[in-house]
Amino acid sequence: MPYLVETQARQGWRWLYLSLATLTGLLGVVTLGLGLWLVWLGGTLYYLAAGGLLATGAAMAWKGRHQVAMILFGLAALVTIAWSLIEIAAKGWMPVWGIDLAARIGLITGLVGATALAFLLWSVPPRAWPRRLALGGTTGIVAALALLLVASWERTETASAAEPPAPGADLPPGTEAGAEWTAYGGTTGGRRYSSLRQITTANVAGLEEAWRFRSGDHMPEHGYASYASQNTPIKVGDLLYTCTPSNQVFALDPATGEARWHFDSQIPDLAMEPLFTAACRTVAYFDDGNPADRPEAVAMMPSVPGVIGPVPRGGSNCHRRIYVATADGRLVALDAVGGFPCRDFGNDGVVDLTEGMGLRQMGFASNTSGATVAGGLLIVGQQVSDNQRRDAPSGVVRAYDAVTGELRWAWDALRPDAQAPLAPGEIYPRGTPNVWNPISADETLGLAFLATGNAAADQWGGNRTPEEDRHTDAVVAVDLASGATRWVFTSIVHDLWDYDLGAQPMLVDVPIEGENRRAILQLSKTGNMFLLDAATGEPLRPVEERPTPQGAAPGDWVAPAQPQSVFYPNIGGLPGRDPEEIDARHAFGLTPIDAALCRISFHRLRYEGMYTPPTTEGAGMLLFPGTLGGMNWGGGGFDPERRLLITNNSRQPNLIVLHPREEVEDKAVGSGGVRKDQDVAPHLGTPFGITRPVWLSGLQIPCIAPPWGFITATDVDTGEIVWTQPFGTGFDVGPLGIPTRLKIVTGTPNLGGPLVTAGGLTFIGAAQDNFLRAFETSTGKLLWQARLPSGPQAGAMTYEHEGRQYVAISATGHAQMDTTLGDYLMVYALPE
Repeated sequence: MPYLVETQARQGWRWLYLSLATLTGLLGVVTLGLGLWLVWLGGTLYYLAAGGLLATGAAMAWKGRHQVAMILFGLAALVTIAWSLIEIAAKGWMPVWGIDLAARIGLITGLVGATALAFLLWSVPPRAWPRRLALGGTTGIVAALALLLVASWERTETASAAEPPAPGADLPPGTEAGAEWTAYGGTTGGRRYSSLRQITTANVAGLEEAWRFRSGDHMPEHGYASYASQNTPIKVGDLLYTCTPSNQVFALDPATGEARWHFDSQIPDLAMEPLFTAACRTVAYFDDGNPADRPEAVAMMPSVPGVIGPVPRGGSNCHRRIYVATADGRLVALDAVGGFPCRDFGNDGVVDLTEGMGLRQMGFASNTSGATVAGGLLIVGQQVSDNQRRDAPSGVVRAYDAVTGELRWAWDALRPDAQAPLAPGEIYPRGTPNVWNPISADETLGLAFLATGNAAADQWGGNRTPEEDRHTDAVVAVDLASGATRWVFTSIVHDLWDYDLGAQPMLVDVPIEGENRRAILQLSKTGNMFLLDAATGEPLRPVEERPTPQGAAPGDWVAPAQPQSVFYPNIGGLPGRDPEEIDARHAFGLTPIDAALCRISFHRLRYEGMYTPPTTEGAGMLLFPGTLGGMNWGGGGFDPERRLLITNNSRQPNLIVLHPREEVEDKAVGSGGVRKDQDVAPHLGTPFGITRPVWLSGLQIPCIAPPWGFITATDVDTGEIVWTQPFGTGFDVGPLGIPTRLKIVTGTPNLGGPLVTAGGLTFIGAAQDNFLRAFETSTGKLLWQARLPSGPQAGAMTYEHEGRQYVAISATGHAQMDTTLGDYLMVYALPE
């Protein structure tokens, strides 16, 4: 009987061995076929060789030639390991090369190993030493993998020994955010820095949730709005102000999160349809400095719908105001204490931003970044729905009197006189470069700084004017009082890639040849960091003209060269002095099949570096960095004491495909179209429609090897990288949208900027997982993290109230990034 049982057990191992050999062979057949395609395209021989070995090995197993099968399987595994190591080494430094290696060899070596183990368990008697050796070896390998997983798990570290920060050149005292955070970037200088230092590297580990607030504003189940509030709250006086994707405004108690008032902008659903993302990055604050009361304003307050709470006694009576820009084209002024509309602003508390725009559809142009307050003005740009039509709404930037709402000036690339009024029936020039990000200002210089995008129709520009090209992807300094252009720095000539400047221009002081110079530091999607004299626009660090690939689509042209910053590292891919250029070795997949398909895709696409022009030939063009960046609307954070610039960037290519006009069926916004219903963006007014999906594998992960996101510290004065590392984990995302629940640092695409504090800390959400992290600014060590209920694709901020420092971040998720959606504002502090 024991012999019979043993025989049956060994027969079971035989069938398992043959089943695994068959599975390995099937993988080999598919890999062989894809390898033939790759060789035909001029690609690597590896998939052809490995597939052939695996398929032949399976055939030998079924023919009973088991030793030959094992040799062939073993050769396939060895070839895979050798090829993977050679390719990874040839790519240069990769901070997460282990993930790339595991993905390349994991399935093949795992199947081969399992097949070999089953073969031994079938063919070798139970007590024979080869069998025991194989079982022991397998146990050891599993244990080693488990230890490697534990060692790779993201965890917090101990802070470095405290060192006093070196004093550095800085803006005048009082220009940093401190107890209050009065604008999107802390101040109108956009540096996302706070002088608060109650929370430090030494005590941040004790940070705990102080309170949370829920707005109740959720993305509709049915409709076209993609929610992502992207909101950075502001704190002024005794109230914290936040706004939601549908432009609802809340004033909260800074210590408890209790709502003091709530204003509902009552946005029509129609206004949300053309938006790429329903967002409200910030509200604006203004104090007219007049202590007198206005009783008539308070008297109006009880009849205002959408306001909760009692009528405040001793309120500001609209001497202190909060402004919210809405998706349907309104700029609303609210009393900062009571939340009621300020009736003397505009028309009964509202300025109509659609005036002079000639809009075809509500929401086609709207402000999602909020107004900037400077010099008694509200300066407002706007986002315009991408790739719909060449004659899209104007990119005009307007300045309104903060008290009366009267229009003071209107700047546009095609308007030589910003103060010239529109004639009756006249509209602002259509399709011009717009400013959709937060605007910066320096009242001491009397300038506002605009970072522009490109003229309408992102991927074809054959009918753009020279003035539009001059003001495309440009930093433009305009006179605060008149709106007149003082200088222009064009970062990309004739942009065909949607590399618009998404980051807020950052005001810094930098020593140049022994003299402190007021400068604008402009971050870009391409990874360039340009340092410009704030008064003149002159580059303060070297900028070279680099040749660019030629061969534009019919009717278009490509500039012969593009500006390239050579002092600061390029952070549009892996950080370095030159932009990263990828090749087929960078293609990635979790299995040989999806990896081979990504390689095939790469070989079929046109790619000649960052400025490869869109094409009508082949499968299209690979855009890298992608439309996400590089560095985007979150901007950077600058520590003036440590002289460090903290930036987070994404590394995720797009596919750009031009579709001949006769093949485009989708209607544009303004012509009966709805953006989310479009398979092909119409690009009306050009010869082509376009598609530009993210370059993903069949398993819905990026086709480029990780890391897919970085965080980096750069010395502003020397241009050297102080530290850099992957940023974000796959804990809340994964293949086919299934969260891995593995806290392994792969780096993820990220949106939302850092907060840098005098306490030596950098707080940041942004990544594609639901965590708020605190890094040691000087070293990059992860010192603290908090699990959030939703995605923190927003910029953190900090404030002080009644002697206690708080850190706040919006956790509302980002529908376009498939992060967890919610309606939270999360606030943290040290224990009392």
